[in-house]
Amino acid sequence: MTKITTPNWKKAFTRLHFPIDVMLLCVRWYLAYPLSLRHLEEMMAERGVAVDHATVHRWVIKLLPIMETAFRKRKLPVGSSWRVDETYIKVKGHWKYLYRAVDKAGHTVDFLLCAHRNQAAALRFFEKAIAENGLPEKVTIDKSGANFAALEAIHAREEEQIQVRQNKYLNNLIEQDHRAIKRRIRPMLGFKNFWTARRILIGIEIAHAIRKGQLGGTTAGLTPAEQFYELAA
Repeated sequence: MTKITTPNWKKAFTRLHFPIDVMLLCVRWYLAYPLSLRHLEEMMAERGVAVDHATVHRWVIKLLPIMETAFRKRKLPVGSSWRVDETYIKVKGHWKYLYRAVDKAGHTVDFLLCAHRNQAAALRFFEKAIAENGLPEKVTIDKSGANFAALEAIHAREEEQIQVRQNKYLNNLIEQDHRAIKRRIRPMLGFKNFWTARRILIGIEIAHAIRKGQLGGTTAGLTPAEQFYELAA
């Protein structure tokens, strides 16, 4: 059984009246596999656990911010050569934009869901990624003028300059990595609101990064599932 020791996790679980292991199992399955909330409701019923799909959704929304904080504290450093691109995510029937970056080894650098695809959104993403991971030496982007303008704005205030490459063929790595995220969200049939979408995408990205071996600490020999549960320990 998972033993909760950190104050933030203890507070989060205080008003959730199910065993901790059941809640973490449902949250991990929802984030890691192409399952709907109703699939999870049926799967838990087969195991003798009566839980409504809406309850599982509340667990996901409540626990993910704490999980993100725990993950970012233990996320392994990434390389200094980034591939950056954005992919489309449907929210309430409208397309929004998930900005993502990976290093040349395919490790997730950072991600940010934005309402628009423009220089301001690209700049917010780059600022967030740099704040978390440091200034990269090289960034590869496609022919997007917005991404290039955002990097130019960063150049204007940084002493060190980033080498910028604009070549869509060099960005195949990030485009392939998008597929893992899109494959997971497809059964969700779109998000109902932007706030919920941003939170759930955080969890999907965390589960994806853990599978890629990006969680540091005492994780040697642990499966991705065990590493996920350890974030709550």
